Amino acid sequence: MTIDELGEFGMERMDEAAIEEFLTSHGFGVLALPTDGAPYVVPMSFGYDGGTTLYFTYVVGEESQKADLTEAAEAATFLAYSAESAFSWRSVVLTGTVTEVPQNEWARHAEMMDDNAWHPDIFERAMETERIRIYRFDVDDWSGIRHTGLPSGFEGESSDATAD
Repeated sequence: MTIDELGEFGMERMDEAAIEEFLTSHGFGVLALPTDGAPYVVPMSFGYDGGTTLYFTYVVGEESQKADLTEAAEAATFLAYSAESAFSWRSVVLTGTVTEVPQNEWARHAEMMDDNAWHPDIFERAMETERIRIYRFDVDDWSGIRHTGLPSGFEGESSDATAD
């Protein structure tokens, strides 16, 4: 079924304003990078610039599969989502390119990274040891879908029923 056909069940496409609002209010998702086999998929926090760019902070060691795959990738996919209930959820899929941000430009992006990015504690400790890198995800295309509320015709069971 197409998303349009699923409209009768309460699903709808998100417009650009709704996608931007969602990205502004959420700070985590899943990054998928291409490999020779199955994609490399990793949860990521992100900062959003309010336009068409996300920023990721990578914690890296001497070797980093994520960083290596990012450098080799011509394109990547990112999924941001929320699921409050079975009848209230949203997801946004973005495709684009990921490139490393030079360290001398980090300060320019710091405020935006703090605005909505969710950061696990490991980031603070990694920053102290300088084992992080910042990458920008330039969005080429995005789409979003949502389901917000019960589908038309769904009544559910009445709470007025009494036991015999």
